[in-house]
Amino acid sequence: VQLVESGGGLVQTGGSLRLSCAASGLTFRLYRMSWYRQAPGKERELVAGVSSAVGSTDYTDAIKGRFTISRDNAKNTVYLQMNSLKPEDTAVYYCGATHEYVRQNYWGQGTQVTVSS
Repeated sequence: VQLVESGGGLVQTGGSLRLSCAASGLTFRLYRMSWYRQAPGKERELVAGVSSAVGSTDYTDAIKGRFTISRDNAKNTVYLQMNSLKPEDTAVYYCGATHEYVRQNYWGQGTQVTVSS
C-alpha cells in the first residue's frame, strides 16, 4: 500500500494550495480518507475526513470554511483544497486511510506546507 502526497509548498498568508494524495495497493472505495497535520513541537492532529461510501465530510474547527476535502474514487485520490491560509496552518500534512470495517490504517510520508506572514 502506498499513499503519496503532493502539492505542498511555500505560500503567503491568504494564499491557496491544493494537496493531493494518490493511493495504490488498496481498495480505495472501502477506506475513509483523512488529512492530518503536525506542526513543529506539536502532536499530529486530524484536519479533515471524508467517508468511503456517501462521501460525508468533517473538519476540525480551526479550518472550517477555509479547507475542503474531496475524493475521486475513480482516480484513487483524495484532495485538500486550502484557501485563506494562515501562518498557523504551517505544518507537515499527512494523508491517512482507514478501512471502514476492519482495523487497518495507512499513512503517507507527508508534504510540507509553509505559510509566510
